[in-house]
Formats: sequence, C-alpha cells, structure tokens
Amino acid sequence: MKHFFWCLTVMLWIIGFSAAQAQTGSGSVPVLPTLEQRVWADAEIGVLIHYDITLFANKPFDYKSKETLPELSNFNPSRLNTDQWIKAARDGGAKYAILVVKHGTGFTLWPSKVNSYNVGNTPWRNGKGDILADFIRSCHKYGIAPGLYYNTNYNTYYEAGYHPFKDDAARVAYNQAVLAQLKEIWTGYGKLFEIWFDGGVMSDEKGGIAASIADLIRKNQPQAILFQGPVGNKNLVRWVGNEKGRAPYPLWSTADASTSATGAFEIKDLNGKPDGRIWCPGEADFPLRRDSGARGGFMWNRNGEDLLLTVDELLQSYCSSVGRNANMLLGMAIDTAGLCPQKDVARLKAFGTKINDIFSVPLSATSGKGSTFLLDLQGIHAVNFVMLSENIAEGERVRRYVVDAFLDGKWTTICEGISIGHKRIQEFTTVKTGKLRLTIEESKGIPDIKNFAAFYGEL
Repeated sequence: MKHFFWCLTVMLWIIGFSAAQAQTGSGSVPVLPTLEQRVWADAEIGVLIHYDITLFANKPFDYKSKETLPELSNFNPSRLNTDQWIKAARDGGAKYAILVVKHGTGFTLWPSKVNSYNVGNTPWRNGKGDILADFIRSCHKYGIAPGLYYNTNYNTYYEAGYHPFKDDAARVAYNQAVLAQLKEIWTGYGKLFEIWFDGGVMSDEKGGIAASIADLIRKNQPQAILFQGPVGNKNLVRWVGNEKGRAPYPLWSTADASTSATGAFEIKDLNGKPDGRIWCPGEADFPLRRDSGARGGFMWNRNGEDLLLTVDELLQSYCSSVGRNANMLLGMAIDTAGLCPQKDVARLKAFGTKINDIFSVPLSATSGKGSTFLLDLQGIHAVNFVMLSENIAEGERVRRYVVDAFLDGKWTTICEGISIGHKRIQEFTTVKTGKLRLTIEESKGIPDIKNFAAFYGEL
C-alpha cells in the first residue's frame, strides 16, 4: 500500500504450499477457508489507523536520511484518546481495527526495549505512556477485534530498506531488532485478529527473516489473519492491487499465489483463480481522506477535511470491496492532538448509518442448495440492490449466475456475474417487481447459497 514509502519497485513473491496444508487443494480435494478466515470474512469492515512521529516534525524529513528523523521531544499529543478512535470506527461499521505500531521511520507506539526511538522516551505522559496498550484496551471495551501493522522491510532509524545496508553486520543487526520487536508486540498484548505486513516479509534468500517470523507467528499468534504474510503460515489474505477501495472483478478467494507488495504502484490482474491452490481472499485498503500526495491520505494533514470522501463515495467503495468478495479496510487519520477529527468522526457515523439503512433489513431473502432460487417480495416493490452469498465453509462453487426480475409478465435479466464468494452486492437501475429469480448457470458441485436478498436504497 502507499503507506508513505517512496519505493521504486514492487515485490511480488510467489508462495508455494504443500498438499499437506489444510488450505491447499490437491486433485479433487476442495480448497477451503480456515475457521479464522471465515470469521474474518464475516467481519467485512475494518479500519487502519496510522500515527507516527512524522506528524510532529519541525523540519524537513526524508525517510532515506536518519539525520532528518523527528526528535523524540517533539512527540506530545495533548488529548490522545484511543476510546474516541475506536468508537468512531465502530460507528462506521467496523468490526476490527489495525494500528500501525511501527511505520517507516522506526518510531514505535509502545515502549520497546529494543531501542530508544519510541513513545516511552517522549514527553507524552512523561514517558509512561503506551499507545498500543491503550488501543488494545479500547478495542476490548467497544467489542472491536484488534490487529497490528508492523513494517518489517523499511526503517529509517536502522537505515533499512531505503538503500542497501552498509555491510552484512548491519543487516544482521536489523533483522535481530525486527524479531525482538515483533516478539514484544506478539507476546505482550494478547491475541491479535490480524497482522499486517505492508510489502510482505522479505525472504531469507533475499536477506530477510521470513522463516523466523513465520515460526514466531506459529508459536505466539497462530490464530491471526496474515495480510501478505510469510511462507508456510495459514490464514493468509492478499492485497487487491490498489488503495481506492476497488477490488477487481471477478475476485476469487482462491489463488495460486499471494501478493507481497507495497502500494507505491497499482497492480493489475489480481483476480485470483476459481480453482486456485490456496485460500487467500482479498482485503481492500483505502483512506477516508482522498490521497493528497503528501501522506497518501492515510495520515492527518491540516485542513484535510476538504478531502473527505462523501458518504455516497464510501458506499460505492463498500459495494466494490465487500460487494466483490473482499474485506474493506478504511484508513483513519489521527491529528497532532491525538484525536480523530470531528468531521471525520461524523463522516464515519453517516456512512455506518447509510449501510445499516440500506442493507440491514431485506425486502425478502432466501437460502439453500440448488441452481434456482425465487424471491417473493409479497407485493410490488422498488428494488435496486441484490446481495448474494455462498456458504464459503464449503468453498466457492458458483462460476456464473444471472438474476432476473418479473416485469410486465415475463422474466427480464437485471444483473449477472461470475464469482460470488462470501458476498456479492450488485446495484442496478431501479425496477418495480414482485418477484426475483437467481439462476446458477455454471458451478463446480452443487451451489450452496447462504443468502439471496433484495434491497432498495436511495443514493
């Protein structure tokens, strides 16, 4: 993702999995999600919260130059309140939240014992504060599943990632520091819902420590969902290739490879494959504020309220992420006072209300196994959305479908598609009808439809 790394390359790593792994298909054995991946898909909406010392820089900063790192004495948010962040996320419909605890600078939001460049050596709360601990407590308070982002590849403090290490000893020292910090956050703050690796994890062959990180996850956070996670772990999810809340379509949860890429460039053709070898669904991250160029929209800019996405734009992103079989991850900006700005809070709440108003109560819904499903709306109603879901515990079986409305005494096609997966939402020109019909025209095995529902929503 474009998390403010001025990267010049995009890394795509092909991940191979053995047939012995639960998520890998072999011959006629279907590829199925883990329980954790099913729970993650049901969550649908999360938030990504960026907060770094760069917000407090009082001189020009360059990620490639350690000498320009903001001084620790600058960091002192006067009103920081993680309860306010997480309540705003919940009001926006989020079920999980991911905190960026170490971004490209190397500054950590917890008092790390690995080096001095952390919140424990700042004036904030007289050096006794721990933003990560506060975040975890707030998530538990508001019923939000907590996750963490830690970039393993870039770190200005260690002069890592932006240019080659000066020698092998520097590379080894950096890798040891990464492992030590990951151990701190993965053992000291409880179970995590999702772990985010922006740009993936560099392989051992390229000088990284992917194997050691994979072992650390299996030992300490085996249940966590892994965004662009390392080789050999389960519960993987992949990037959709852009930071616009727009998943490609069709989007299959199965694929032959998982991406590991930064967001410096948009990647195309990330549809997956209907008979892919691993279960690795998509997650679509994008900021609540439009990309302003300076901080990618994910981090706060003064007067950035004018860049807020409208509620209708957020709804469209919801339909092109969650509605295309991906999870939606919405970036929240936190200001130098330590708060989510009030206009952002209000926009999140308005979006959450809009989603609830349109999709909480269907005009009619049905489910079951088979190839044809009828919806009786019990009278003539305006309809402009249909929602489809497969029982992904049994895999993705649908390969092609069509939805018809009964209009003027005959069935007329109003929408059609290819993949469904966990959820497919389609908007179409409003029709007034009393009946809808879903026909599965092509499938692998008997279709298992968890939900076929009709809605009407004013945009």
